[in-house]
Amino acid sequence: MSTPAPVQQKRFKNEKAKLHGCFSQPNEKCLERQPTPAPDSGPAAPTGRLASLDAFRGLTIALMILVNSPGDTKTVYSPLSHAAWNGWTFADTVFPFFLFIVGVSLVFSFAKQEEESIRHSASMLRLLRRTIILFALGLFVSIFPTFYLSTIRIPGVLQRIALCYFFASLILLQTDLRGRILWLIGLLASYWLMMRFIPVPGIGAGVLEPGKNFAAWVDSLFLSGHMWSYYDGKWDPEGIVSTIPAIATTLFGVLTGQWLMSSLPERRKVAGMLCAGLVLLIAGYILDLWLPINKSIWTSTFSIFMAGMALVCLAFFHWLIDIADFSRWAKPFIIFGLNPITVYVLSGVFDTTLRILNLPTAIARDIDCQSFLFNSLCTPIAKSETASLLYALLILLLMFLIAWIMWRKHIFIKI
Repeated sequence: MSTPAPVQQKRFKNEKAKLHGCFSQPNEKCLERQPTPAPDSGPAAPTGRLASLDAFRGLTIALMILVNSPGDTKTVYSPLSHAAWNGWTFADTVFPFFLFIVGVSLVFSFAKQEEESIRHSASMLRLLRRTIILFALGLFVSIFPTFYLSTIRIPGVLQRIALCYFFASLILLQTDLRGRILWLIGLLASYWLMMRFIPVPGIGAGVLEPGKNFAAWVDSLFLSGHMWSYYDGKWDPEGIVSTIPAIATTLFGVLTGQWLMSSLPERRKVAGMLCAGLVLLIAGYILDLWLPINKSIWTSTFSIFMAGMALVCLAFFHWLIDIADFSRWAKPFIIFGLNPITVYVLSGVFDTTLRILNLPTAIARDIDCQSFLFNSLCTPIAKSETASLLYALLILLLMFLIAWIMWRKHIFIKI
């Protein structure tokens, strides 16, 4: 898949070019007085799709499905299991990667809307519609198949994506580059200060233990009875306050998207992303001494460290696919990346359906379809962690088949 043909880059709000000598609406005489623009130093950035971004998005969704669909949740290879608390594993990278990609995509999406002269009010309506749909899909996945509203989990992966998409979009539309950087720093710093210095009743300030930190206390005030049951419903990894640094993760993607939209030479863009990524990785590693890297409460150091890793990965994808034109290997991931939310929701619904459907057996006891398939297809071939991974790969293969059929029929569901 080749990179779209370059088109003239357009500026966002607060970044409009000024006309010399024009103090109101430009007229013909005013336009005639404008100096002849100098030739561009390089090709304008594309406002269409980047194959590397689609591939990176598709790989991330594939990994999310792989992590969420083990055959046996008790026997999983450690890299595919989330860190118990502080630190990180391979599984902990996929969600921040997706939020980072959301931020990059926002820049291209709004640039395309400006190119098509879509009004600001229409853009806001589209923004609200997508946010509501994403949040509603998350609630549907949480409540399926019981549909008990009294115990519905309100936070969730899709719900956090919706909120990060909404607030990052507002910041992108209403601020210039300096404002976006200030928002990014402000979100990370404010969350750090909240977690360190706001006292939790009966516990104190600065405690970062499970269920005893400031984020968990806020969740218990506003989401009681509607949080993930895995933690006894006492706090949620996608809770309210921890969404603040997750928005910052998305803003890291926004700044990267602006860098990719610039007219700089492509190799310089790759070099810049690599350097920025390494700086963030080192910064996150050093700051971990004062604020541990932790996905469960999405610490500011986690946001910084994962943004650095995402930058390095995207730089590699951009160089390999868009510049070196070595993209055949990435075709399956590109197909995944064209319908990411649809495939992700289907994988969750399919897995839940298998776990609630029971089959009668010869020993007069029921077994759910998921356990039956796992025991029939995977455990005879491999044992423990390998069998669990094999089952997850089978689910991933089924989801790819669905994504491939949609791609072949040119079905692209834009949430």
